[in-house]
Amino acid sequence: MKPAEIVATCLSRPWLSGALVIAAAATGTILGAYVFEFVVGLPPCPLCLQQRVPYYAVIPASLAVAAMAWRRWPGAIVRLGLLALAGLMIWGAGLGVYHAGAEWGFWQGPTTCAQPTAIARNPADLLRQLQTAKPLADCTVAAWRFLGLSLAGWNVVIASALALVALAAASRPRDTDRPA
Repeated sequence: MKPAEIVATCLSRPWLSGALVIAAAATGTILGAYVFEFVVGLPPCPLCLQQRVPYYAVIPASLAVAAMAWRRWPGAIVRLGLLALAGLMIWGAGLGVYHAGAEWGFWQGPTTCAQPTAIARNPADLLRQLQTAKPLADCTVAAWRFLGLSLAGWNVVIASALALVALAAASRPRDTDRPA
């Protein structure tokens, strides 16, 4: 197939295009998190790392759903896959709401945030830990905000939007030019 034919096929098949949009956006979101961590230098807190887990699951899952839609698997299976993608993104949005609420002080964040993972047994161990430790990030402090939202808040927006994409795709017929 020529590139133009591939694009036309994707646009006329909402299940396929929905899964591919989710895969691309989720990949972009994870890459963005890596940019903030490794380029900008904002260390992630434990909740930040937990918010990445749904994306790590949704990226390969959305590619699998896209492959099923491309190969025209039974509609019930593809729709179930799209609903699973929506569920993963709703889980991701929930994690973001919890984290953003802890940042705004609406509720207490986890007590494990910004705590060292190992206790020094002697002064030499303590000195070694201090010299080699990564910077710790506090889950209750937003390290960066844009338009009033922290990265956790933006995660809520992105994950919610991707859940809506999955639900919208699942509600459509297999192809726009013929019913499912």
